[in-house]
Amino acid sequence: MKILKKQYRTNLLTAFLLGISLIMVSNAHASERYGKQKVVYHINYDNPKKQAGALRNIQNHINAVGAENLDLKVVLHGNGLALLLEPDSLEKLKKFKHANATETMTARIDNLKSQGIDFNVCANTVRGRKVNLESDLYNVDKSDVVPSGVAEVARLQAMGYSYVKP
Repeated sequence: MKILKKQYRTNLLTAFLLGISLIMVSNAHASERYGKQKVVYHINYDNPKKQAGALRNIQNHINAVGAENLDLKVVLHGNGLALLLEPDSLEKLKKFKHANATETMTARIDNLKSQGIDFNVCANTVRGRKVNLESDLYNVDKSDVVPSGVAEVARLQAMGYSYVKP
C-alpha cells in the first residue's frame, strides 16, 4: 500500500511538473512569435454583445502574447462609454441606449485592469453627455480621462500602437 501511495505521489508530481513545463514552453514560444506589442483597442459602439466580444478579444490577445509583453490601451468615446456606464445611471443619461457595466462586465473589466490594461475615456463625451465620473461610470478615475477619444487613438497610433477595432 505504501509503495502505491508513493508511486501515486510521484506520478502526480511528475504530471504537475510536466504541466508547468508545457506552460513555460508555450509562453516562451508566444514571446518568440509575437514579441513585445503596443496595441490600442477602439470602442465607440454600445452593443452589449459586441462589447463583451471585444473584452474576450482583449483577454485572448493577452493569453497569446503574455501580459508582460503587451502594452494595451482601450479607448472609449461616444456610445462606447456604455461599456463603463452604471445601469442605475441610464435613466438620467438619455443620450445612452445601454448601460453595460453589469456585474459580469465589471468583473471582466477588473480582470483586464489587473493584467495591466488601461481604459481611457473621452473627456468630450463625458462633458457633452453630462456624465459624472464618480457616480455614472464604473471604476474610472480622472487619470483615465483623455481630452479626446479620437485624438488619443491617433496619438497612440503615431507612437507605434497597432490599431484594433473589434
